[in-house]
Amino acid sequence: MVEIIGRRYDTQQVVALRCVDGRVAEIDHDREDLVDLAQDVPWVGPGLVDLQVNGFGGQEFTDPDLTIEHVKEVSLRMDADGVTQYLPTLTTNSIATLTHALSTISTACGRSLEVSVRVPGIHLEGPYLSPQEGPRGAHPQRHCRAPDWDEFAKLQEAAEGRIRILTLSPEYEGAAEFIEQAVKSGVVVAIGHTSADSSQIRAAVDAGASMSTHLGNGAHGQIRRHPNYIWDQLAEDRLVASLIVDGHHLPAAVVKSFVRGKTTDRCVLVSDMVGMAGMPPGHYQNSAVGDIEILDDGRIVVAGQRQYLAGASLPLTVGIANIMRFAEMDLATAVDLASQRPAQLIGAASGAFEVGAPADFIQFSVPSSVEDRIQVWATIKAAKVVYGTLWEPAI
Repeated sequence: MVEIIGRRYDTQQVVALRCVDGRVAEIDHDREDLVDLAQDVPWVGPGLVDLQVNGFGGQEFTDPDLTIEHVKEVSLRMDADGVTQYLPTLTTNSIATLTHALSTISTACGRSLEVSVRVPGIHLEGPYLSPQEGPRGAHPQRHCRAPDWDEFAKLQEAAEGRIRILTLSPEYEGAAEFIEQAVKSGVVVAIGHTSADSSQIRAAVDAGASMSTHLGNGAHGQIRRHPNYIWDQLAEDRLVASLIVDGHHLPAAVVKSFVRGKTTDRCVLVSDMVGMAGMPPGHYQNSAVGDIEILDDGRIVVAGQRQYLAGASLPLTVGIANIMRFAEMDLATAVDLASQRPAQLIGAASGAFEVGAPADFIQFSVPSSVEDRIQVWATIKAAKVVYGTLWEPAI
């Protein structure tokens, strides 16, 4: 049994949660010894859910040499940032590399409880993306191609059915039919890294596409004023937009405009952290995209230029603080965009203040300036403290 005490992120009430066997067993808002502590205790909220994690600490998931131990190491390192569930994300590469990586992640889920409880599925970002410069971003052009159902079925077989999100571009002939088949199979189809026109995006959504992957990124440096694929996705109420709000991928004004346009009901936060996240500035050889450079300000770019980003280096806790500041958003909504809403998008259960809910929570504080990142005091996964130390009132 573990007891978690904190100020609820949504109601600001001080609460004591008693958790047993991985679940919330009791919720107490009326303990006399906690009534006067409201301003002195840390916040408590649901564990974070990151739908796009490419790797961490020097290890990419898109790696021909990926091992079960690598998957476990990255999974456990998510604990420090309050991430209790995440989707290992594979990017465009050879079928041999993707098949190996998918199989390795799936095997890790089957053999390691520590991995399986943290990994509700896999995000496959490509290889069915635009080959054009700009939209494809850092994805290798030689592997970008049209959707192929037989090929995807083999990739899903290697993953043992664990591909939960597929990001693709609907600019190809036959894309709508592919999307319809993928959605019927239980996969969330997201539009991303695309140069699709308005009719192609509309056809993709009609076929069942329900998400935009990191809206505003993976795009041409210059696009037509209107119409264009950003406006089309922004206006489409059937699409939920994932946003990278690390301060590098989208300017503050764009974040605010996107949130206002989509509404908070149709936005989720992702980190898009890549394998070099957590590494010091310098040049690196990346197994997924080749030569990259980590700049002094934390940006990760394709080496030799400064325009095209190669993923992100900062965790969801930074995104929460930034979106509060950029979009004038309250704490409860910002945390929901990084926890309950992404979980709902993929049909995963998340931490909640309900008896019987998974006991996945974080104790945290918010910097007074909200200019850094949320400070995680403790991460609780399935009623076990997996990072930090739980705050307890002084007796």
